[in-house]
Amino acid sequence: MSSKSYSLTELPSMAEEILNKAETTVLCFYGEMGAGKTTLIKELVQQLGGTDHGSSPTFGIVNEYHKSDGSLLGYHFDFYRLNDEMEALDLGFEDYLQQQAWVFIEWPEKIPSLLPEQRTHILLEVLDPERRKIKVENLDH
Repeated sequence: MSSKSYSLTELPSMAEEILNKAETTVLCFYGEMGAGKTTLIKELVQQLGGTDHGSSPTFGIVNEYHKSDGSLLGYHFDFYRLNDEMEALDLGFEDYLQQQAWVFIEWPEKIPSLLPEQRTHILLEVLDPERRKIKVENLDH
């Protein structure tokens, strides 16, 4: 997907497009604070049938989401407050990656050596208070 811009009202269609383009269930979200990473993840969780209302797990580091039947949908990590990769390892991050579930990662640049080779990068940029620019890249090193 080449770069494109979207507004908050276009968020549902943008999330649908991301889900159609992603070649993996590990989605890494890059962007400055306030770029809309958590808002986009909330929409993705909703589109995937999640019953939880997504929120940033900044204080707990990870949130777990479920489908309406109670089955696991995925995990949402916010590594903003991590000091080093060892903290992610202590959380059991590698075990989460082994689950058959979506994994949404905010601030993946904090754990570069722990990211799986197959992943989708989602780069967000603030254009103005109402619009964001997005670029989706599937990686398979």
